[in-house]
Amino acid sequence: MTRSTTSLAPALVPNPPITHTGTMTPPTPATSATPAEPAGPAPLAGPAGAAPSRPSFVETITVYLRPRVLIVMFLGFSAGLPLALSGSTLLVWMRETGVDLGTIGLFALVGTPYTLKFAWAPVVDALDVPVLSRLLGRRRGWLVLTQLLLIAAIVGLALCDPAKAPGLVALGALLVAAASATQDIVIDAFRVESLPENEQAAGMASYVAAYRIGMLASTAGALFLVSGFEAAGLGKAAAWTWGYVTMAGLVAIGIVTTLVATEPAASARAMHDPAAHAAGSPLRRVTVAAVGAFSEFLTRENAALILAFVVFFKFCDAFAGAMTAPFVIDLGFSRNDYAAIVKGVGLAATLVGGFVGGTLARAYPLVTAMWIGALLQSGSNLVFAWQAVVGVKLWALTVSIIVENFTAAIGTVVFVAYLSALCHSPLHTATQYALLTALAAIGRTYLSAGAGYVAEASGWVTFFLLSAVAAIPSLVLLAWLQRTGHFRALAASAAAKRSVQDT
Repeated sequence: MTRSTTSLAPALVPNPPITHTGTMTPPTPATSATPAEPAGPAPLAGPAGAAPSRPSFVETITVYLRPRVLIVMFLGFSAGLPLALSGSTLLVWMRETGVDLGTIGLFALVGTPYTLKFAWAPVVDALDVPVLSRLLGRRRGWLVLTQLLLIAAIVGLALCDPAKAPGLVALGALLVAAASATQDIVIDAFRVESLPENEQAAGMASYVAAYRIGMLASTAGALFLVSGFEAAGLGKAAAWTWGYVTMAGLVAIGIVTTLVATEPAASARAMHDPAAHAAGSPLRRVTVAAVGAFSEFLTRENAALILAFVVFFKFCDAFAGAMTAPFVIDLGFSRNDYAAIVKGVGLAATLVGGFVGGTLARAYPLVTAMWIGALLQSGSNLVFAWQAVVGVKLWALTVSIIVENFTAAIGTVVFVAYLSALCHSPLHTATQYALLTALAAIGRTYLSAGAGYVAEASGWVTFFLLSAVAAIPSLVLLAWLQRTGHFRALAASAAAKRSVQDT
């Protein structure tokens, strides 16, 4: 199950979060008005929002082989790799070493950097990395820096012992998450600036697929690797250490990709334009970027309700997802069962669900797609209550994982489409999107921190029933926003953007 890794970076639109979560800007829903609510924004070919011309079949296939798209694909792998190393994979390691469920639940707090990344997104946008930016450019300099920090943090985490020093493990996981969140910010900007409009959709699809492969490598791949090291004669502690060291080595794929890539033309021009990038002191540049982005959003109508909705929409999913790995292990399934079914079958269900979610987002008004996603992802929690009753049956776990991952992917896709529709100011898109995805991570990081205590007190069946009930706040907020014309305003904003572009 991939709930705990939904950071919206891997959101799937044919979109990578949630997640377990980089940020992506998928096509927004097609326009088709209904009596209750006007349609959401029309489909976007890329960040600019222009309607794409219909490509030929050959163009549709060969676009995925273009160098810029391939670069974005490999960066997607680099973005997806570290997320589980401070999340679900780490939770399996901790449970196997005897760490109690309450402590494991509190480890959701190590996702704090994904929640707060909006705070330093203006720094990444406004400042250069000494030496590296001069040699490689603004975006590539930041990418190499974050990737080197990732390697160091993962190796440091590998050398810790969860049973003897959980505090040190928490610090190591926090450093991994901080470097990963920063890399997400930079890759997001690099992707948008690198790809021309007619390659944005292909770049997004490639990025999402590679992101999921990166997550698979650090979940199922890492678990199989640890089992292999144990089979070769290493003790459990040494096997986990070398498993994590191997994952650190895979970060080199991102470094090589960055070195092979070229700096986006827009970024290169900005770096050498004092008026656009280097005017004033570093502190002033960061302050101007941050204040402008936040003030523009917070002065909108119903801003507080919108932000609350962003926080709560994925909460029911995240609350259950925080306990998925311990639930599967406690139920009696083996580590390899978890890796093969939860991460293998779950990946396939997620990819299919992503395509279905993308179809829904194009076929229905935005508000309708949001209702479908919200109801599906909350209802899927009931399947795990059923799993707790059925017990250790591989076929039942397979069904549960397929249902949950399929519905969660649909919910994530339409949610990311909604977040993208909120970022309609071209001057502040990057920082505002970082703010919104960070707020979306609050449910996974803070509100879900007590999930382990709830599970211990209530038992697994009641826990998953309660996780479904946790969807009520988001459903109430969705109904209220629909009633106040929020989605009508988003449709008008999208129409205005298309009108300006056409002129």
